[in-house]
Amino acid sequence: MRWLVLLLLTATITRAAGETSGSFDYYVLALSWSPTWCALEGDARGSPQCAEGTGHGWTLHGLWPQYERGWPSYCPTTAQSPSRAETRAMTDIMGSAGLAWHQWNKHGRCSGLSATEYFALSRRAYAAVTRPEAFRKFTDNVRLPAAVVEETFLQANPTWRPDMLTITCKAGRIQEARLCLTRDLKPRLCGDDVVEDCDLRDALMDPIR
Repeated sequence: MRWLVLLLLTATITRAAGETSGSFDYYVLALSWSPTWCALEGDARGSPQCAEGTGHGWTLHGLWPQYERGWPSYCPTTAQSPSRAETRAMTDIMGSAGLAWHQWNKHGRCSGLSATEYFALSRRAYAAVTRPEAFRKFTDNVRLPAAVVEETFLQANPTWRPDMLTITCKAGRIQEARLCLTRDLKPRLCGDDVVEDCDLRDALMDPIR
């Protein structure tokens, strides 16, 4: 019994140290509908991202290394942490330097890249997505099926297939669009554990501020 306890403790300690940096299968590009994040979290924090006139719509939540099942996080790496200037430079697409730092610390460290390379790759992935203009035209809160959000993205990006993209909801609102990408940023099929398609028919979408 004692050896079993020691084995479990050793496994737990090893797991806590993080997975191997650079060892993963594909990426998930997560785009957040900024008005939803602001309504559920950002307003309470007084985030500058949520100020009127900022114009944030689909912001970059992160570029996440992924296994075919599961994902690494907080990997040990010899890469230097990003400077304040580097995280601040990501606010135009991420909304805040704090989010940029968090994404590097949790996900970027697992990419096998330097912070500079990881942020550059994240920006490339974000720029390659055609974000539908229709959502920027809302002037009032609207309710719509989550499936409509997915279909609008697919129409704007005709090389994608439905099983490469998933739309998530939170608290009855459209939360994120998540696209699965190969390591060289080509759209690919998502793993089963990534697919979280929201099935709401009346999900709320707040307008851009």
